[in-house]
Amino acid sequence: MVTRERNAHCISRVNIDPDALRVLYRLANTGHTAYLVGGSVRDLLLGRQPKDFDIGTDARPNDIRRLFRNCFLIGRRFRLAHIVFGRKVIETSTFRRQPETSESDNGIYQTEDNTFGTPEEDAKRRDFTVNGLFYDIKTFAVIDFVGGLKDLEKKTLRCIGDPNIRFREDPVRMMRAVKFAARLGFTIDRACRKALLKHHSDILNASVPRVCEEVFRLFTYNSSSAAFKLLWEFKLLQDLLPDVSAYIDASGKEKSPLWKYLAALDADPQNADLSNGVRAACLYYPLFLEHLRKEESAAPHGRVNKQHIARVVLHALATRLHIPKATHFTAIALMDVQRRLGESPKKGRGHRFVYHPAFPEALAFQRILLTAERGDMTLLNEWQELYDQEVARNAPRPQDEGQDHPEAEADEPRDAEEDQQPRRRRRRRGPRPGGPRQETGAGAGPAVTVTEVSPPSDRTDSDD
Repeated sequence: MVTRERNAHCISRVNIDPDALRVLYRLANTGHTAYLVGGSVRDLLLGRQPKDFDIGTDARPNDIRRLFRNCFLIGRRFRLAHIVFGRKVIETSTFRRQPETSESDNGIYQTEDNTFGTPEEDAKRRDFTVNGLFYDIKTFAVIDFVGGLKDLEKKTLRCIGDPNIRFREDPVRMMRAVKFAARLGFTIDRACRKALLKHHSDILNASVPRVCEEVFRLFTYNSSSAAFKLLWEFKLLQDLLPDVSAYIDASGKEKSPLWKYLAALDADPQNADLSNGVRAACLYYPLFLEHLRKEESAAPHGRVNKQHIARVVLHALATRLHIPKATHFTAIALMDVQRRLGESPKKGRGHRFVYHPAFPEALAFQRILLTAERGDMTLLNEWQELYDQEVARNAPRPQDEGQDHPEAEADEPRDAEEDQQPRRRRRRRGPRPGGPRQETGAGAGPAVTVTEVSPPSDRTDSDD
């Protein structure tokens, strides 16, 4: 074990999420061990701002739930505690050890993952050494059980344990290796590279939803071009999306046009805010262009249905990865965006396109295409200017100072006569039509109002 004290590393509590600090301190103050774990420690040591802050502790899941009213337990194989702060989730897990493994037709798989352990055992069951670092909230020291600090300095991505076993235990780790290497600019070590080339076909044994999620994570952090190039290099792409891999092989390999579209996507200033529909369209647009040229050359007068071609091209992505329908239909619609934005905006039908909910995505996709193809941005700038004008025109205007302003009304003193006015009595409603009739007249007694008392609720507190 290597311990790097506070004065020997750059992590500061100023850069840690305040809600994550609250969870760490509450666990520590109640006698539990609590560490900041995983990618957040890695990113803080690299001077990057982490997206998520995960916590490891020796407290059991039910103990964590008793400490936090805003805690929800999830998971079957291993119970995780999600501590919710608004839209933010601090994932807190109990230290666990590597479970026993068994052999099946699909290779090695984990039969039971609900075995608790020590911090050292928890570090050794993680995927890569740079993800096995802990930050102790009590001593402010970085704890390294797996050699992650040395690999972080060398910018090397290395598996914890034998990569041939680790990749067969969970094939998604191969995609994570590609993702981290592309995102961090690290070099995958020799043993991992051999294991990737040997076991790449095992990715077909992984859960399709997990694979789909990891594919779209390759687009994040402006690293899609490098990530998909590594995915193709290690033959994972031919297993996941064979049509894209075949296109790369047939169109120049390292010089394939696909890389320039992905590079333009990475360089786009709005990359982080783009939907997965835009990202899928960028990935498949070169294939769409190739099919479009073939159909136009074979069709009379060159007239083809672009929407149909887009459906054909994106069919493999939809069936193999089971992408959401919204992502699928957005990508299909964007394939025809050049025809809509290839003319100057005018009044009438073209002008109404600005009000379509998908117009911002169409604008972003067209900007990426023109950047990749080094096209003329004049018409696109006209559309962008028109869109900005419409947004500014329809934006809510600030209220005039002193007129109908809620804060101004709250500050003004109320008239004393208004406070002294008697409160109006509330009129009682008569009997409902069709209900029991009240007797009226001289012989009628006073009306009796019956109030039903509901039984006490059997709902439990949210903590349960």
